Amino acid sequence: MASSTSTTQWPPRRPSQRSKLRNGTVIIPSTGERTRRHLTLRPSNHGRPEDRRSLSFLHSEDGYPAFARQIKKLPTKLWTFLKSPAGRGVLKCSLAYFLGSLATYLPPVSAFLGKPDGKHVVATITVYFHANRTWGSMLEAVIIAVCAIAYAQSLSIIAMGLSLLGAETGFKTLSHIAVLVLCIGFGLGFVGWVKAKMDNPLVNVGCTLASISIIATITKEEAIHDGYLSWVKIVQIFKILVMGVSIATLVNLLVWRTSARANLRSTFNSATLSLGDMLATISRAFLNGTEEELLSPDYTRMREDYRTAYTKMSKNLGEAKLEHYLLGREAIYHLDREVVRSFEVLTHALGGLRSAAETQFALLKELPQEAPTGQTSPGPNLFSPTLARSSSWQSRTSWDRVGTLAAIDESEETEPEFAPAYLGQPIKLRSPSDIFELFIARLGPSMKSLAYTLSEILRTPTFGPPPTYEITVNEHFRRSLQDALTIYNETRTRALREIYKAIELDRSRSESIQADIEEVAAACGHFSFSLQNVAEYIDAHLVVLEDLKFARATSGRRWNWLKFWQLWANRRRRVKPDGDPDREALLPQEPGPDAPVRRMKKSGMPRGLPAEIVHQRDSWHAAPHASSIVRTISQASLKVLRFLSRDDIRFGIKIGVGAMIWGAFAFLPATRPIYKHWRGEWGLLSYMIVTNMTMGAANTTGYTRFLATLVGGSCALATWAVCEANAVALAFFGWVMSVGSFYVMLVRGKAPLGRTTLLAWNVTVLYAYSLTQQVDDDDDDEGGTTPIMFDIVYHRVLMVNLGIFAGIMMCRLIWPISGRLKFKEGLAVLYLQLGLIWRRGPLAILLKSDNTESYMKAGEEKALQRYALKLDALRKSAKAEFELRGPFPDASCARIMQSTQKILDGFHAMRLVTSKRGNLSPGERALLVHTAPERAQICDRICHVFQVLASSVMLEYPLTDAVPSVGNNKDRLLGKIHRFRKEHQRRLSGTDEEGTNQRENSNGDAQGNRDGKASKDAPTRPQLQDIDVVVEEQDYALLYAYILVTTQVAQELRVVQKEVEGLYGVLDEHAMLLR
Repeated sequence: MASSTSTTQWPPRRPSQRSKLRNGTVIIPSTGERTRRHLTLRPSNHGRPEDRRSLSFLHSEDGYPAFARQIKKLPTKLWTFLKSPAGRGVLKCSLAYFLGSLATYLPPVSAFLGKPDGKHVVATITVYFHANRTWGSMLEAVIIAVCAIAYAQSLSIIAMGLSLLGAETGFKTLSHIAVLVLCIGFGLGFVGWVKAKMDNPLVNVGCTLASISIIATITKEEAIHDGYLSWVKIVQIFKILVMGVSIATLVNLLVWRTSARANLRSTFNSATLSLGDMLATISRAFLNGTEEELLSPDYTRMREDYRTAYTKMSKNLGEAKLEHYLLGREAIYHLDREVVRSFEVLTHALGGLRSAAETQFALLKELPQEAPTGQTSPGPNLFSPTLARSSSWQSRTSWDRVGTLAAIDESEETEPEFAPAYLGQPIKLRSPSDIFELFIARLGPSMKSLAYTLSEILRTPTFGPPPTYEITVNEHFRRSLQDALTIYNETRTRALREIYKAIELDRSRSESIQADIEEVAAACGHFSFSLQNVAEYIDAHLVVLEDLKFARATSGRRWNWLKFWQLWANRRRRVKPDGDPDREALLPQEPGPDAPVRRMKKSGMPRGLPAEIVHQRDSWHAAPHASSIVRTISQASLKVLRFLSRDDIRFGIKIGVGAMIWGAFAFLPATRPIYKHWRGEWGLLSYMIVTNMTMGAANTTGYTRFLATLVGGSCALATWAVCEANAVALAFFGWVMSVGSFYVMLVRGKAPLGRTTLLAWNVTVLYAYSLTQQVDDDDDDEGGTTPIMFDIVYHRVLMVNLGIFAGIMMCRLIWPISGRLKFKEGLAVLYLQLGLIWRRGPLAILLKSDNTESYMKAGEEKALQRYALKLDALRKSAKAEFELRGPFPDASCARIMQSTQKILDGFHAMRLVTSKRGNLSPGERALLVHTAPERAQICDRICHVFQVLASSVMLEYPLTDAVPSVGNNKDRLLGKIHRFRKEHQRRLSGTDEEGTNQRENSNGDAQGNRDGKASKDAPTRPQLQDIDVVVEEQDYALLYAYILVTTQVAQELRVVQKEVEGLYGVLDEHAMLLR
């Protein structure tokens, strides 16, 4: 029996609490009614029909082939898809493309655009500026398109003027060099810089539009090469661009117009539904005591659904801004932004709640160090796996009554059935698991009831059905939430009081078991406070929604953004208030340590080490006697070189240099015929599109463009072989091709593949048909009025692939920007920042400021979260990078980012521990003062581990097997707390004679440790000021919660350490490094 018991796993599997818990008082949020009915915390269906069938789809029960039945259902499914928003979007885009292709097929429209070729660009523009956008996004696209057209036309006019000037002055070659350098090199280089700097999909489309115009005009126009004045090509390109943008805009506004404001309301509903399901799952996992709930595919799907909804929410918010401002509803936009921010806060709160739940799971997995002594019950050992509640009645009679309470004392109307018998019986807490048993028995029903109320509030749609999306916040929600929170707080207070009273009554345990029990009690309190924090944030979310509802009903249209004179006056008042010396600041206003952190741009790429750290490498400060002239010139040159070494500047330079080299083939007399014959302009355009900031993005874009060009060219050959030059048939097949391409773009989410496939069709089929219309072009090499389709496809495919190859080589060989390197540097900087934040000492700042300051600055947590998201995007980009030393270790880096996200959740949990409190009690203050040196050592140790990991990741050096651990520091802190407790009890009982004799030796050095920094002569015993204070059991909860969160952060750091060791290896004492 003993052997079988010893081999059984620990912790014991706890039975589901849903069947064990009593029915607590539940507040129905929609009505505010109180009830005691049975409830569950099951997630909703997310509105998804469950269609998980087995392989029986091959044959039905009656033997009729199931695939034939699916074919019969195909028209119904197709009709359902076409009525959906995605289907309508595909039809809108295909309609715009069809109208754009008519610029080639309809003779009147073709004649309006002129005799030169290139009319297929109208359809190309409808592909880039597709019509499946909100009208706010289309407005933004039109603004970007206008800027792109104006810029391209300006460069074209400048190039025409330079060429004409060179021809008239006899410096034709010099003028070609000027056009090549200024209009191709600098012009396209600036386009590349804007593309890298903005990092916005719509801006990228605008850059492509400008590149098409610049390349088509400057490299192909004969007037620029021969030096005579001709506006034909410039005017034609202008007409083509305006027509393409106008077609896309009109279709967007007139056919199934969509609004970003409506989409924002829809994503609000989706996000709250996902948050409600996540909250219910986390709460159920804590009550059940099992981690499988949080590791299940359902919970993973909930998180992915919320991430998708939040991404759409952020995108729709930016697009809705233009709509609100154009309609004069700026106040509504600001409240919409507050709603989005409340979602961010709720996300962080749920992360803290999950962190608290995972703390429970980690504690349950810890194997007890020793068995309890003095057990007189004939039942099994309490540390055996039979500790589950189902068998605990055999060993603990007093615990029987706790586990079989007929009711939970949640309010005055619900008294416990066996309260007198229970209060008269002592509760024996033999192991840490007993604490969870008691906590779940006392607070579980109320916790489950509150979680149910909160999840139902979140699951209820905030906005009504389309198209109005009226706010439908139930007027009972806030009152119901406050009632549920009041009941929960009262029950939690009594439950925690009973827990600490039970801990206080039994002191026969060993120090290690006592410390574990107190740690578990703090974990229970930590989760209960985290759930309360979620409830408070949901209440704040409801307040913002009520403000939005009121503003939508009362606010008018103002258009304050048009009153530029007021904006200018307000800005002048902020910069220069007035000339009154009595109102001037006595001291210059400099950003202090408590200044808010500047919000990181959502489009910004992590830049690695900040400029301040880089500048510290300069050694001029170590040479005070150096020549001032040399110092000035060196520092000025270094400043310029550092500016040029910025990623966006270098990217723009290499884009311009590559474009200038390619464009030179269009100006050199020996290579111009080759450039024209092989249609070098499409290679240059492919080069501009493929070249990206990182090598991984360039590889991905290049591969997709290569594959799509082959598919589009093959479809073009097949269609032309069937239809020849029949305009009606070509237009129909072109529309069918566009439907498939836009389906791939919009529904499948593979925009580059679908877009490039359709563009390959444009430059072959539409171009070939335009040749049959006797356009003004030197096209005899491709058949003239009887086009040779194979030659056309062959030239385009070859030149596009050469442009792809040139773009990839430029990204690879000239100033390569590696996503792998950027990820490594960004992760190292993030760890350095996290270490510095933790070193501030969360509880030290709490003590120093008397709970008026937080250890994290305003906006710092959001900046960290956005930085982590950017790092994850870089990780995905780095997967496509190829290096001879091997592929990018995506799986390990994904696990590192997962642990990093858990560390960020731990930072939020610590902020919750230190901020959601009132004034420090005298007992808490005495404990913080007494444990200041040990806490400072823990903070320094964690900061040290962060720095070691950052250095290893940055340098790609192996770690040593002597990386410091936080475990010993945590044990010393727990021992210090335990000694304080014993000394405090002895002092209060009058038995601490040693402490009395040392009164005169206490010189108040407790004040010297209030900053949380370790001192060499720190006291090893409680000082007089600490002992004289009455310390209650709940005063220890703050320190234990701090220890719990610290332990979780340290555990995730160990996970990261293992991953880094797996990547770069481990050095032991026998390693020989000298060669």
